[in-house]
Amino acid sequence: MRNREKAIMYKKIIIANWKANPGTLLEAQALFSMEASAAEQYAGVETVICPPFIFLEELARITRHIDISTFSLGAQDIETPTMLKNFGVSHVLVGHSDRRYGLGETDEVVNQKLKIALEAGIIPVLLVGEKERGESRESILAEQLEKDLAGLLAEQAAKILFTYEPVWAISTGPGGQADTPESALEAIKFIREFLTTNYKLQTINCLYGGSVNEQNATDFLRHPEINGAVVGGASLDAVRFSKILEVVSNFQP
Repeated sequence: MRNREKAIMYKKIIIANWKANPGTLLEAQALFSMEASAAEQYAGVETVICPPFIFLEELARITRHIDISTFSLGAQDIETPTMLKNFGVSHVLVGHSDRRYGLGETDEVVNQKLKIALEAGIIPVLLVGEKERGESRESILAEQLEKDLAGLLAEQAAKILFTYEPVWAISTGPGGQADTPESALEAIKFIREFLTTNYKLQTINCLYGGSVNEQNATDFLRHPEINGAVVGGASLDAVRFSKILEVVSNFQP
């Protein structure tokens, strides 16, 4: 990594994206409590849990009784920024493929949501990546980043957690299989170069998402250029998620 491409984070960050799971509030409370306990055990890792919006208010009550400086509550969208702030939400996912391709959310909408999140003081986790394996990855990433970041100042862009998540690699998708660490690293290096060239950023934080689990987390996160991961399916099992935090904690300085 070039000297000018520094990372803000000394800790790796692991973001759990529960999507529309689990099925009931009781299950959500149990899972949340277990993963919060794991975050306390592996405090060398920055942990963010992003549950469905319907559970946020109740789970926020749990966080008020947790004294863990490295554990945060996240959200899956920024449509209600004031409410999210009241719940104590610190991070929000923006540009996830479920919304880009499932709901037809355009880059222009993603751009507006980034601005709303930043204005509200919530850290955006921007997800970008190609839909099909073998597509022209760099041109797709460049187009997404250019449109998603339109009108943002460098100091605003520096607050974003940039996540490379190829749609074809998402664990909950049909045939989802993780990208290779080498390929993911190439994509993240491209994102870093794009941001350095176009925004002159001195601090860049890049994550990987797409079928990350307790078995392959080490392969991705041993690279210093990859500051963390967004975890989907494996975050719905507290034991598996705890194992991810355990192996990631080994990479702390």
